[in-house]
Amino acid sequence: MKIAVLSDIHSNVFALEAVIENILTQNVDCVVNLGDILFGPIAPRATFELLNKHDFTTICGNQDRQIYEATESDIETNPTMQFILSDLSFEPIDWMRGLPFDKQLNNDVYLCHGTPTDDLVYLLEDVSLGYPKLRSDTDVISLLNGHKSKLVCCGHTHIPRTVKLSTGQLIINPGSVGLPAYTDDEPISHSMENYCSHASYSIIENNGYGWINQQMKIPYDVQLAVNECKKRDRDDWSHFLLTGRKM
Repeated sequence: MKIAVLSDIHSNVFALEAVIENILTQNVDCVVNLGDILFGPIAPRATFELLNKHDFTTICGNQDRQIYEATESDIETNPTMQFILSDLSFEPIDWMRGLPFDKQLNNDVYLCHGTPTDDLVYLLEDVSLGYPKLRSDTDVISLLNGHKSKLVCCGHTHIPRTVKLSTGQLIINPGSVGLPAYTDDEPISHSMENYCSHASYSIIENNGYGWINQQMKIPYDVQLAVNECKKRDRDDWSHFLLTGRKM
C-alpha cells in the first residue's frame, strides 16, 4: 500500500492545492489527513470545499475541536475565531464534529493527531526547554499507551519526523501542509520552526523490508496565503508562512 499522509493544513487552501496536485502524480492508494484542518486566518471555507472534492480518510485535530467547542468568551476575545466561524457557517463545523479522534487504517497502520490518548500532547517532541527536543525511546513508547501498530502516523508538531522505536515500530510525522512555523504558550511557551515556506507531506510505502518514507516539500505561491493573513491583521502568521521561522 502506498499512502499520502497530510496534516495541519490550517485553512491554507493554496498550500493544499499544490500538495494535492503533487499527490495526483504519485499513484497513491489512499490519502490520510491527520487533523488541524480549518483553523487559521487564510481560507477555512475554501479549504473545506476543496477537501470535499476528494475521498480522504480524515481524523480530528485539537484545533478542529477548538472551533466547534468555542464558547462565547472564546469567540468574543479571538478575532481569528470570529472570522473562521463566519467564513465556515454550519456544514463544515458539523463535518468536523463528526470526525473520529483516531483511526486504525489497517492491521499495520494507525493514525492519530497528537498521541493515542491526547490530541494536545506531542508524541515525539518534548518542548519543556522552550524548543522541540526528540523524546526518549521509552517516553514515546509510554505515550503510545499500548498501541502495537507497525506504523504510527501522527501530526500536531508541524515538524517532519521519521523515528524507529526499539519495539520495531516506525513513527511518521508528515509535517504541516499549511503552516511551517508557529509559537504556542501551552504547555509552556515554545516555538516550532521548519525554516522554509514549502508545504510538507509524506508518501509512505512498504517495500517488503519496511516502510519507505518520502518527506515531500512542495513550493507554492505563499504570497496568496500571506495576503489573506494580512486582511485579518495576522502579521505573525504572515511571518511564519514566508520564513518558516518564529517571530
